[in-house]
Amino acid sequence: MCNSSCLDFAKSHLKAEDVKGKKIIEVGSRDVNGSVRYEIAHFEPLSYVGVDIEKGDGVDEVCNVYDLVEHFGSESFDLVISTEMIEHVRDWRGAISQLKRILKPDGILLVTTRSKGFPYHDYPSDFWRYEIEDMKVLFSDMQIEGLESDKSDPGVLVKARKPVSFAEKNLDDYALYSMITSKRSKDVGSLDMLIFKLKKIFAE
Repeated sequence: MCNSSCLDFAKSHLKAEDVKGKKIIEVGSRDVNGSVRYEIAHFEPLSYVGVDIEKGDGVDEVCNVYDLVEHFGSESFDLVISTEMIEHVRDWRGAISQLKRILKPDGILLVTTRSKGFPYHDYPSDFWRYEIEDMKVLFSDMQIEGLESDKSDPGVLVKARKPVSFAEKNLDDYALYSMITSKRSKDVGSLDMLIFKLKKIFAE
């Protein structure tokens, strides 16, 4: 999934040298409303694989984000793209760790996601909202080359490069704003999910 701001960010921040002859993976690649794949294909990557949790347009392989390293191996891709996906994963730490770990040293990670103020959209669930300051922390173990707010809808877009001497940051104690708890939370538990579902039922 990808809106116009996501496409514009990719076009302005991904250059020919980032793509040409490179191995690329797009995580959460099912094409619902656009994909960066078609925007950068003319740069002639060596390979481009799209993965998602279910089959669909733009999906070459079905793979859960938490299984990326096991499925593809660590440090397997020169460019990792994930657009409009990480707000939908309950374990955001595990997902972001996998994105970083499948990336080669000096490789590029491009991520777009939603910020507070964007409405709840459960495909299949909607857990988190990310801000500029969150991205600075989450990717402080990388070299951030592009970081900006979405100008069309509440969201944030980031391009970061994995340093050769990469040491992954421990994010266990970091809290994000949760759509489930309506506050910054470290995790979303089963009880939180139950309360949220009951509130939705009574609100209808």
